[in-house]
Amino acid sequence: MANSISEDFQEFTPNIEKREAISKIFEYIFLLGLLIGLFVLALLIFDIGKDGLARFFTPGFLTETPSRFPDQGGVLPAIVSSLLLGLIVILVAVPIGVGAALYLEEYAPKTWWSDLIEINISNLAGVPSIVYGLLGLGVFNYLLGFGPALISGALTLSLLSLPVIIVTSREAIRSVPDSLRNASYGLGITKWQTVSNHVLPYAVPGILTGVIISVSRAIGDAACLIVVGAVSFLTFNPGLFQRFMALPIQIYSYITRPEPGFANAAAATIIVLLLVILALNGIAIYIRQRYSVLN
Repeated sequence: MANSISEDFQEFTPNIEKREAISKIFEYIFLLGLLIGLFVLALLIFDIGKDGLARFFTPGFLTETPSRFPDQGGVLPAIVSSLLLGLIVILVAVPIGVGAALYLEEYAPKTWWSDLIEINISNLAGVPSIVYGLLGLGVFNYLLGFGPALISGALTLSLLSLPVIIVTSREAIRSVPDSLRNASYGLGITKWQTVSNHVLPYAVPGILTGVIISVSRAIGDAACLIVVGAVSFLTFNPGLFQRFMALPIQIYSYITRPEPGFANAAAATIIVLLLVILALNGIAIYIRQRYSVLN
């Protein structure tokens, strides 16, 4: 009997070694792909910094309105508009997205209708942003009568962000152990109290991951804002129902101008956009880590 077990082990040993070798090969391939991606990213950041840092530190670049001269003016209206757009996206898309995810995971009956909704939400996450721009143009600009205002752009970006938030929030809620729910129910706690006091706090880190991804995509998107009616030149900080700018639109405007100085202004504006996105991501990551520690 012992000899038989030993022979079987020796028979399977080459297969184990072969699998480990294949695993190592794929590990090195994936590591190489990661290093190539990081190298390309570093080159892009270096090129942007080389062209834009001097313009970025020009007095007034962050505090003045745009100018038709490449070495004058700033991007303050675009910064204000992008921050307002991101804030409204968070206020509108996050409660609706998380609420929809909670309903689909915790309350919705598992029927063909809920399966159809799930499939459509997953498909919407891959729809090009310009399609959402056309939807926002028809609904917010014309049907609701907001016109080419900042509120129209913000609500359009909220629609763009919703599918990603719903999908990632559902995955985060689904990852909560059922034992946590059952323990809560065993103590006589209601379903809503279980969801609000136990499931949702446990899922917050995963939910914030989806929020980071969706808001970053929304702030950096230009296609749907062009369709909705964003402009490339303003001499005032916009309100909710006024014409608006955005940092991606400002970058596009600078790049399309023939004067060489505008290329440096575009690079400096890219630096501003990167810093805004990094700041928002840093806040979200801090909240996520804080909830992870508490859980």
